Amino acid sequence: MNVLKIAAGTGLIVALALALLVAGNACALPQGLALTPPAPTAVGKAAFVLPAYTNASLKTLRVWTYRPAAWTPGDPVVFVMHGMGRNAEEYLDAWVGAAEQRQFLLVAPEFDNPLSRYVTRDYQEGNVRAVDGTLTPEEEWAFTVIENIFDRLQADNGWTIPAYDIFGHSAGSQFVQRMVMLKPDARIRRAVAANAGTYTFPDPQTAYPFGLAGVPHDLPAAYGVDLTLLLGELDNSASQGRLDQSPPAMAQGPHRLGRGQALFRAAQADADSRNVALRWKVQTVPGVGHDFEAMSAAAAGLF
Repeated sequence: MNVLKIAAGTGLIVALALALLVAGNACALPQGLALTPPAPTAVGKAAFVLPAYTNASLKTLRVWTYRPAAWTPGDPVVFVMHGMGRNAEEYLDAWVGAAEQRQFLLVAPEFDNPLSRYVTRDYQEGNVRAVDGTLTPEEEWAFTVIENIFDRLQADNGWTIPAYDIFGHSAGSQFVQRMVMLKPDARIRRAVAANAGTYTFPDPQTAYPFGLAGVPHDLPAAYGVDLTLLLGELDNSASQGRLDQSPPAMAQGPHRLGRGQALFRAAQADADSRNVALRWKVQTVPGVGHDFEAMSAAAAGLF
């Protein structure tokens, strides 16, 4: 009887795990949000919904914006990438003061997912691989969605802005760093990756998302992107946030501060070995831990 109970319990766990995997794959990007018609970007805070992919309209994405009254198309466009909480509006709100002071147009995509505490593939890892591990087409990468949003803004407003800036914190920082690594041809002017829990290292022997094995990449092009690794001086323990402590993550360092420093050293060594310039920088914010508002304030001065 005990054997039967154990078998039944094991079967239930397996079924639940499979259900989570399937749900996570189905929810890679939100479905069912009503599309909004094209319209110029309003002054102040607003939101619109667009198809995430150019080849299908089934999956849609809400995008929050904030436009200062004095902003012009010659001023910066800053994408703000939320953390694991998928709280895009809250991240947008944290940047409003800087937007008014520095004339930023803020764009905060909302990669909503009801299983966000368990699923990282759709956002932090860029939707580069399907749930079964196979590569997805580049037009379905989450990184490509950023380019699609930029195109939508240009078309809705009649702008011809050549490039955008992008900031991410925590899970959003993983997104930004991996976008630089895998999609260096994106129209990024400056990128800031703040307090990432893990990174994609320039290691072709380690499986993605911790390394580059199994995914297309162009390291010299990635090193040519203006990327700042922004690290909180006090983000130096595993107790802050929900830090990945799996063996591949721990191989990168014991905490976020150490992992960011290790990535920069690895990138510098690899760029030197290839005799190519590294445009990446590393900067530490004194007295700050895993705090997206404080890190946002520090990042605003870099754009």
